[in-house]
Amino acid sequence: MNQRITRISSSVTGLAAAPVAALRFSVPLSATRRGARLARLLATEQLRSWGLPFDPARLIVAELAANAVLHGRVPGRSFRLVLAVTRPGTLRIEVTDTRGDRLPVRMPDPGGALSESGHGLLLVAETADRWGVEEGPVPCKTVWAELDLGPDAER
Repeated sequence: MNQRITRISSSVTGLAAAPVAALRFSVPLSATRRGARLARLLATEQLRSWGLPFDPARLIVAELAANAVLHGRVPGRSFRLVLAVTRPGTLRIEVTDTRGDRLPVRMPDPGGALSESGHGLLLVAETADRWGVEEGPVPCKTVWAELDLGPDAER
């Protein structure tokens, strides 16, 4: 099955299949501040158990989970955190929420005033090797980021 992938960090838009994971961790979490905090803690422990460095992955998880709670929350619905180590040596972080109608904004207006919030995806863009958004299945969206692992981290 093909999925539509929009790579926000670049101008590439196309169709691609999800990568096959060598290691995979998936957990639903409540769309609350506590659920976002738990996402970061669980991701850190999972990466530690896999013997992988947890920075900057835990920062990315924290930002994506916080966005799911703040902007993707639907009362009574959870969000899902997925960590997957794919070959060759890529850590993929995915956060899926049930607000597919609210896609992330690409970048703040360069001429606009700085706000106190809205910089989380800028951090993701700076720390991840790639990131983007997959729309669907309705009513969901998945915001993902990938980190290239060094040759020592490949499994």
